[in-house]
Amino acid sequence: MDTKLAERIAALPAYRELKERRSRLGWWLTIAMLIVYYGFIAMIAFDKALLATRIGEGVMTWGIPVGFGVIVFTILITAYYVSRANSEFDDLTEKSVGRR
Repeated sequence: MDTKLAERIAALPAYRELKERRSRLGWWLTIAMLIVYYGFIAMIAFDKALLATRIGEGVMTWGIPVGFGVIVFTILITAYYVSRANSEFDDLTEKSVGRR
């Protein structure tokens, strides 16, 4: 890529806004994922009995829906990021490179 072109793009307010918003969202989603994932791991490490407690009279324990919840949470925050990237971030990208 041409260095001057890259410098011109980096100087655009739309590009700086894109970088800031995308970074801020990325960090918030990363923090949320770390809390959920390491919270689950901490529950396994420090309170196995809670996750091993049966739900009702069957064989399912609380660990199954909580673990499934971690997976679903991951899918949901990924979908949220993709949704924002395809709308808000794509618009800012187009403004930054001048394709509009």
